[in-house]
Amino acid sequence: MNLVEAFRIAMRALTANKMRSILTMLGIIIGVAAVIALMSVGQGVQAMVAEQLQSAGSNLLIVVPGSLKDAQPGDPRTRRPSNPLTNGDWLAIRDPLQVSHLAAVVPEADGRGNVNFGKTTLALAITGSNEEYADVRNYYPVDGRFLSEEDVLSEARVAVLGSKVAEKLFPPDVYPVGQSIRINNIPFRVIGIMEKKGGSSFGSFDNMVFVPFTTAQQRLFPHLRSPRGEPTLSLILAKVDGEENIDQAAASIEDLLRARHNITYLDEDDFSVINQADILDIFGSITGVLTTFLGGIAAISLLVGGIGIMNIMLVSVTERTREIGLRKAVGAKRRDILLQFLVEAMVLSLIGGIIGMLLGFVGAQALASFSKDLQAVITWSSIILATSFSALVGLFFGIYPALRAAQLHPIDALRYE
Repeated sequence: MNLVEAFRIAMRALTANKMRSILTMLGIIIGVAAVIALMSVGQGVQAMVAEQLQSAGSNLLIVVPGSLKDAQPGDPRTRRPSNPLTNGDWLAIRDPLQVSHLAAVVPEADGRGNVNFGKTTLALAITGSNEEYADVRNYYPVDGRFLSEEDVLSEARVAVLGSKVAEKLFPPDVYPVGQSIRINNIPFRVIGIMEKKGGSSFGSFDNMVFVPFTTAQQRLFPHLRSPRGEPTLSLILAKVDGEENIDQAAASIEDLLRARHNITYLDEDDFSVINQADILDIFGSITGVLTTFLGGIAAISLLVGGIGIMNIMLVSVTERTREIGLRKAVGAKRRDILLQFLVEAMVLSLIGGIIGMLLGFVGAQALASFSKDLQAVITWSSIILATSFSALVGLFFGIYPALRAAQLHPIDALRYE
């Protein structure tokens, strides 16, 4: 018996009991659909995280005060580091004679404040920075302008609003640019509205207010001082001129800050230099493990479906015992009977796999629709993995019933009632 003949007989046997065949395939259908849908959504999350990190700026080194090794869960730096970052550290890092391969170095003095216009008051994140922030973060105004060097030098009371801040703070009939608002009861003039950027792993830029960092240090957060009385910075962003120079620039910044902070060889650093690529790798590893874990859980239903195939094939062998005996009596060999039932199990599994694959595509899109920023990423690897696994399940769980059918003695089979 060849494969074509075995396939024809298998299809005839399966169509003779349509409802039973459909119910048997159900476990495989659900398993394959779940594997493809969950793995596609997991890979979509991975792509979304990578895109958001890139949208927050490329080739970035983030210098933060304190050691990340000492950071405790649930305590997001509520305590002040003993030796915080200062304006002097920022000026030293931006000096090309001390740190090379840096395209821009941006200070950040962050805090929270009450932003008021008319009867509307919002509690928002306030970011103090300079004129290079927009280029470093790839984030630009759609109306008005961003901070200028003159604003920073003169400690100007000007503010640039995130898109959602402008929508919440001003009525629809009020043009925001040029209006006067109050931040912590200090008047500021609105000079620009930023483009919509959406949320990221660092929060939503659309809910932020941007002011000159000198204004933030002197007027909004004057209490943030180092032990020597210098204004402090929340972090320093350093944009490297090329991905190949990131490691060299990071090492130069570390050596410079160790010298400025009087850190000896045996002392622990009181700052951390975070490589954006490292953050991306960490998030990628986490989401990759979660995707594999979800796919593994979904694959359990494939095993359940395989047990269902074994069960129904054993029932089929019992029901067709006389048929098997008759075929052996007229010359069918053991391998012919074995092939017949193996192909029947494989056909059940493969048809279920194809239907499950189509449902998996639909399920992945449905799950991704719950988040406007998420897109399901359906790859050939997930399709091949799910369908191959379903075929192997059919082969594995079809072997025992097929062997049992092939080992039947023709005389005993013909006598079976």
